[in-house]
Amino acid sequence: MNPSAPTVRLNHASKHYQPQRDRSAGVHDITFEARRGEMVLILGPSGSGKTTLLTLAAGLTEPTSGSVELFGDDIRNLPEAELQGLRALHMGFVFQTFRLIEALTVEENVALVRRLDRNRYSTSGENVVELLERFGIAHLRKEFPRSLSQGEKQRLAIARALANDPDLIIADEPTASLSTDDSVEVIQTLHNAADSQGRCVLVATHDLRLKEYADRVIMLCDGRVVGQAEPFCR
Repeated sequence: MNPSAPTVRLNHASKHYQPQRDRSAGVHDITFEARRGEMVLILGPSGSGKTTLLTLAAGLTEPTSGSVELFGDDIRNLPEAELQGLRALHMGFVFQTFRLIEALTVEENVALVRRLDRNRYSTSGENVVELLERFGIAHLRKEFPRSLSQGEKQRLAIARALANDPDLIIADEPTASLSTDDSVEVIQTLHNAADSQGRCVLVATHDLRLKEYADRVIMLCDGRVVGQAEPFCR
C-alpha cells in the first residue's frame, strides 16, 4: 500500500457484459480518483452502472479495458489472496440489502469483522459496544437482525463497515429503504467518516438529496460519466 497514492483510481476503465446475461449495466471509459478524507457520490438512475463502478472500485471484478488501482496497486497485478486481504482489513462495505448475518446478534455481527485481524483490534465486547453506542444501537446488542427496524439495520450495517477501521468505505444505495430522517442520519455518518476520520468514502445513489453532503459528485448515465461537480456546500 502506498499512503501517498489515491485510495481508488480508475483510468479509462470499462466493464462490458455479454448481452444475453442478466447483469448490472456495464460502464464505459471511466476515469476518476478518490482519496482519504473525501466522500464521493456516484449519482445516477437505476441501470446507469453505479453498482458495476463500485465492484470495479472494490476490486471485486477486473475491467474489460483500462485499469483500476487500489491503494496505488493495479488490481490485475495482485494475487486474489492479497485482494481478499485488502478487502477484509482495509475496506468496509454497506450494502443496499444490509447482508447482515441473521443467525448472529447485533454485537456478534460487528465482533465478527473485528476478529478478522486479531493483531490490529481487541475483540473484547467492550470495544464492540463502544462502536454500537456511537450509532445508538448498543441497547440492541443482544437482539437479532430480524427484530430491528430498517433504520436500525442500516446503522448496524455501517457500524459493521467501520469495525475494521477501514481506509475505504463503499456504500451501495445506503438510503434506498430508509425514511428521510434516517437517510440524513446515515449520510451524515458516512460524511463524518471521511471528513473527521480521514477515510475515503464512495457512495452510489439515485437520491438527489444527498448531493449537498458530498465533497464531489460523479454523475452516470448509461454507464458513462456525464458530469462531475465539486465541492457542494454543507
